[in-house]
Amino acid sequence: MSYCSAIESMPEARRALHQKYHDHHYGFPIHDDNELFGRLILEINQAGLSWETILRKEESFRKAYDNFDIQKVAAYTAEDRARLLTDAGIIRNKLKVNAAIENAKAILQLQKEYGSFEKWLEHHHPMPKEAWVKLFKKTFKFTGGEIVNEFLMSIGYLRGAHADDCKIHQKILSSNPMWLQSK
Repeated sequence: MSYCSAIESMPEARRALHQKYHDHHYGFPIHDDNELFGRLILEINQAGLSWETILRKEESFRKAYDNFDIQKVAAYTAEDRARLLTDAGIIRNKLKVNAAIENAKAILQLQKEYGSFEKWLEHHHPMPKEAWVKLFKKTFKFTGGEIVNEFLMSIGYLRGAHADDCKIHQKILSSNPMWLQSK
């Protein structure tokens, strides 16, 4: 069952939470490096948990990780790590917290080399999912196949965020996602 149709069968309280993400964020291109980093943090933290858990904690993640400011997160100290590991508003998993900090450092390096995280992604596009997974595993921490797939789908690099008959699919098409483009 697609995410699009799964939302329709959810109770109203849950549906509202998912609908906002589905209708305004999922599959739409992101051009801001901090927001791309934020989406990567959320996807990493979803591993082993429901997406609903992450959606409920999204604002807490944003606050805990300095609005996903790559420079600030890359400079986090042992005290910041300890703070994150005691923050009940986010997922308190040491591997995921460490991955966020190390990935911020990796993105700073990509920004130096390519100009931006987005330009690094564009540079490697198009690639099949398997090649993306290999590249992400080489570049980042805690980025397995499902995390990479969902991250790239959620930012418009891989097709599949919305069913073709979903009303949001047309909006996605008009936003010219990268999966529509080729070099």
